[in-house]
Amino acid sequence: MTLRRDDALKSLIPHVNDEDIVVAVYQSCFDWLALNPRDLNYVGVGAMGQASSHALGLALANPERRIFVFDGDGSLLMNLGSLVTIANAGVTNFYHFLFANRVYEVNGAHPLPGADKIDFAAMAGASGYAGTRSFDDSVAFCDGLPDLLATPGPQMTVLEIVPGAAYPRDYDYIHSSAARQRFREALNRR
Repeated sequence: MTLRRDDALKSLIPHVNDEDIVVAVYQSCFDWLALNPRDLNYVGVGAMGQASSHALGLALANPERRIFVFDGDGSLLMNLGSLVTIANAGVTNFYHFLFANRVYEVNGAHPLPGADKIDFAAMAGASGYAGTRSFDDSVAFCDGLPDLLATPGPQMTVLEIVPGAAYPRDYDYIHSSAARQRFREALNRR
């Protein structure tokens, strides 16, 4: 495995435009906020497993914007039913990136149940996602991004990752009303 989470996020930065919404959770959120602070970064915390559901609501309400979900594998396991709901909602602006390290990283790196057996891409495909891909190599991921983002969603991209550089876990910011107000104002600024 040669794909670091921070390298994957850095590869995504040039593809996220000023109108795109990013819904990131847990360690991917902390890393993304450090690497690419922006007003349309949605931080939904305290609701493990809800990233895909929150993103679906944003996708339905904002069909002219692309929605990027930076989800964790442990988080998605808490809400697998969202895959079917997303697939059947017909959201073509939905790009789901699953950062799979096979542990509950921010909660002590405890292993996921069935970590060596779970095939998230297959689950998304069986749920009806328009497309699924998996990467464990940074070069292949970078090369595949333009085609992936030119394809209507919902798209699931499973990234088999290792942690990468350590970024600060700014819990004060992600729990703040200022973070939500900043997002709300950016969302309504058109």
